[in-house]
Amino acid sequence: MKRILLFVLTNLAIVVVLGIVASVLGVNRFLTANGLNLTALLGFALIMGFGGAFISLLISKPMAKWSSGVQVISQPRSPDEAWLLQTVQNLATKAGIGMPEVGVFEGEPNAFATGAFKNSALVAVSTGLLQGMTREEVEAVLGHEVAHIANGDMVTMTLIQGVMNTFVVFLSRVIGYAVDSFLRRGDDRSSGPGIGYYATTIVLDIVLGFAAAIIVAWFSRHREFRADAGAARLMGRRQPMVAALQRLGGMVPGQLPKNVEAMGITGSIGKLFATHPPLEERIAALQSAQG
Repeated sequence: MKRILLFVLTNLAIVVVLGIVASVLGVNRFLTANGLNLTALLGFALIMGFGGAFISLLISKPMAKWSSGVQVISQPRSPDEAWLLQTVQNLATKAGIGMPEVGVFEGEPNAFATGAFKNSALVAVSTGLLQGMTREEVEAVLGHEVAHIANGDMVTMTLIQGVMNTFVVFLSRVIGYAVDSFLRRGDDRSSGPGIGYYATTIVLDIVLGFAAAIIVAWFSRHREFRADAGAARLMGRRQPMVAALQRLGGMVPGQLPKNVEAMGITGSIGKLFATHPPLEERIAALQSAQG
């Protein structure tokens, strides 16, 4: 699965760690000692859900650099690097955002943008993409990534992921409490939650987490159309983005590390977990757009 995993996997790991810490500190026992405290549970779910999402967002840029081996261009060492910096600068100025860091990583054709803030993001492209496309096509891909930053897609993804996490944490524990109550009918509950509660919440955290990922992937597919349209606006015409997508259709996209797949230029063509629409649909949307 493409495009979603920087966010989902890092986020899931953080939520799991927070859940373990909560159990060790006795939070679950507090929530269920004398009946389920829904107000406390909702507060706990909000902290867990949005905490994991925002931590993932804040560490997204350094994690992306580390995991994909991005070499940030501070001083261009070649005409190609100078062109890359200048192109991103021009696009960022047109989009009304601060100049992102620009980097290159080794690999087959791909690109991504990430970062917690619009004015201090990162745009990275692979060597395979730079070698396999014309400069105009590369500029369109860069415009697509800059449009993601200008659209605030990273923050929006964080909010959606946080909401989904909150529902997962809340529902899994409510259902876990109900199952535990059923299994322990007539027992003294003063000792806190039983094995039914813990087993149910663990299973439902996983199952509902996958359901949440489907919803997040659905949103990701829709934001791709907006980023394509944004690239067309930044370049003043749609044909370069159409050409870039057509070129990508004839390439094998590079496999990004799991924690930056959420921001790659292409994604899985799987059904429910697909984070990008098929290239044909993206091209058709651009070609049918007015203007």
